[in-house]
Amino acid sequence: MTQFRISSTVLGTSAPRALADFYLALLPDWETLVDEPGWVKIKPPGGGHGLAFQAEEHHEAPVWPAGPGDQQMQAHLDIGASDLADGVALAVSRGARVAAYQPQDDVRVMIDPAGHPFCLFQLPS
Repeated sequence: MTQFRISSTVLGTSAPRALADFYLALLPDWETLVDEPGWVKIKPPGGGHGLAFQAEEHHEAPVWPAGPGDQQMQAHLDIGASDLADGVALAVSRGARVAAYQPQDDVRVMIDPAGHPFCLFQLPS
């Protein structure tokens, strides 16, 4: 019987290398697996599910929160941080922004440099 496994989550962007660098700053123990024009893939130590960044010439960032007729978010990343406030500060220093709409007190919805929403949450102690 055929078996499947997820290799990576792929994010479209007009600048794959720059977006990979942003996520490498948030995930500093990760490494670059593939770095080609139009395609960059990063992975966690020891392998496993990674992230890839694909060039899209006509990339349109989703709107958060989306309304009727807006470009909808199709998926987002949940990223745990050992210190939520420090994680938000690091993400902002690397080019992310805090979304205006925050539906939860213990999670921060962030917007990455390419416009993709992602959530930072506090890792358990």
